[in-house]
Amino acid sequence: MTTTPLNERTAEAPTTVNRTAAMSRRIAAGLGLATIGAIHILDLPGKLAETPYLAIMYIILIIGAFVLTERLFVSGSRIDFIAAAALSAAVIVAFTINRTVGMPAATGDIGNWLEPLGLLSLVVEAFVLWQCIAAIVGLSRTPRQS
Repeated sequence: MTTTPLNERTAEAPTTVNRTAAMSRRIAAGLGLATIGAIHILDLPGKLAETPYLAIMYIILIIGAFVLTERLFVSGSRIDFIAAAALSAAVIVAFTINRTVGMPAATGDIGNWLEPLGLLSLVVEAFVLWQCIAAIVGLSRTPRQS
């Protein structure tokens, strides 16, 4: 029976933890992005009828969310996390603008902060943003293998 010296065991632990954390964040952010896409699919018919330009923005968001979901599940590179964080942050900003000053030809939601689908979307977007930022920081600290 051989034993591994303590310094060798602890040297491997951070790499395993980093890989596990990165995989967990890839899954969490990917599922969050898929949820963001699904939420906006549910809200899309109303936007098509009310404000077609917002519907087009929704369609772009939905496609982007699903593409990034796939990218995170397959590769999960730093750039994928940055893109997912940027998408989530952009939607949070758009939601805030829509609820404060409104969008052109779409002022009906000003002050409507408690609309359930909007709140759910905001929570999921914040979660995705958090997971992506944590992953980016974690990937920046991970030593590169040659």
